[in-house]
Amino acid sequence: MACLVSGSLAFDTITNFPGRFAEQIMPEQVHILNVSFLVPTLRREFGGCAGNIAYTLAALGGEAVVVAAVGNDGEAYLDRLQRLGIDTKQVLQVQDTYTAQAMIITDADNNQITAFHPGAMQQAHLIGLPERDDIRIAIIGPDGRDAMLRRARDLAAAKIPFVFDPGQGLPMFDGDALKDFIAQATWVAVNDYEGRMLCERTGESLESLSRSHLKGVIVTLGPDGCDVWVQGRCERVPGIVATEVLDPTGCGDAFRGALLFGLERGWPLADCVRLGNHLGALKIAQRGGQNHQVDRSALGVA
Repeated sequence: MACLVSGSLAFDTITNFPGRFAEQIMPEQVHILNVSFLVPTLRREFGGCAGNIAYTLAALGGEAVVVAAVGNDGEAYLDRLQRLGIDTKQVLQVQDTYTAQAMIITDADNNQITAFHPGAMQQAHLIGLPERDDIRIAIIGPDGRDAMLRRARDLAAAKIPFVFDPGQGLPMFDGDALKDFIAQATWVAVNDYEGRMLCERTGESLESLSRSHLKGVIVTLGPDGCDVWVQGRCERVPGIVATEVLDPTGCGDAFRGALLFGLERGWPLADCVRLGNHLGALKIAQRGGQNHQVDRSALGVA
C-alpha cells in the first residue's frame, strides 16, 4: 500500500552561524532591527517537507507518492526522487518560475532563521489526487495555502485518512480554517511551539483536541521526545540520544516519514512515534534533510 505525501519540494541553502542569535539581537531595539550574521559555511541541499518525508519513508521501505510542484529548475530533483523509487507522477512542473527555495541560518544552539521563497509551490493547488486505489494514508504538510485547503477536501472526499501537519504554514490560517482541517483529519502532528499556536487560534487545548474524533495528537519536543495525546490522555515517548548534533534541518520531516511508515502498517501510535524519534536522532547527525542512511534491520523494520 502507498502513502500520499503532500507538501513542498524545495532547494535548501543552509548556512551556519558559529555564534548565538540571542547574543546579537537586542530586545529593546527590535523595532529598528538590522542584523547581519557571518556564515562561513554554505551548502545547497534537496529539501522541502514533502521531499524530506518521502525520502525517509522510502528508506524505511514504504511507498511514497509525492503531490507537489517544482519550477523550471526542478528536473534534477525529480530525477533524484525517481531514482529513490518515489512516485512523482503527481508533481507539477511550472515552467515560468523557480522551485521553492529556503535560505536557512542555524546558530550554535541549533536555533534557525529561515527565509522562504514559495516559487512553484504557489501553483500546487492545481494538482488533484492520483488515480490509484492503493493509497492507504496521507499527510498534508506545509504547502501553498490553497493547495493545503484543496488537499484536505480531496482526501476527506476520497475517505483517505490523513495526518494534518501544518508546520510553518500554520500562521496562514485562522481558527475557523484550522478547525476545518482538524475536522477532516485523522491525526494532527505539530511541534511544541506550533501546538501552542494551534491551541491559541482554535480555542482548544491539546487534551480537548484529542478527545474529539482524532485518533491522536502528536507533539514533538526535540531531544525530549514526543507527547502522544489520545482521548485526553498524554503519554511521553522519550527521545533518542543522537550520536552527533550537526544539523536540525529536516529532523521533523524524518520523524514524520517514520510516523507514516508505522501508521500505514497499523502500528500502535506510540510505536510509530518511537520509530520517529529514532529517525529524528539519526537525521540530526547528518547535514541536510536527505543524507541520513537508514539501516532497516537495526531499527527492526527489515
